[in-house]
Amino acid sequence: MILAVLEDEPRHGYAIMEALLERSGGVLDFPAGTIYPALRRLERVGHVQSTWDTVGGRDRRTYTLTPQGRDALREERRSWRTLADAMEGILGNELRPGPAT
Repeated sequence: MILAVLEDEPRHGYAIMEALLERSGGVLDFPAGTIYPALRRLERVGHVQSTWDTVGGRDRRTYTLTPQGRDALREERRSWRTLADAMEGILGNELRPGPAT
């Protein structure tokens, strides 16, 4: 999910949390203690890179998706679609017409 919100533009940690909250319709409200360790892991494996900026006299780290991160996001989307289709097959049966009894 972090890779997806970085796809369009670089963001700092708080902006990533805000984007996740907004895009999820308020459902996903991750604390900073979840997002920042995930960003460090993503940076360590080369999916994001960071730079330090000073904005309003405050230093903040801005994260950018790398080409490797774009590839990883593409693969995660494929995996998610496979899982979502499988779940729909299991849970969505009530939406499909069944055999007449």
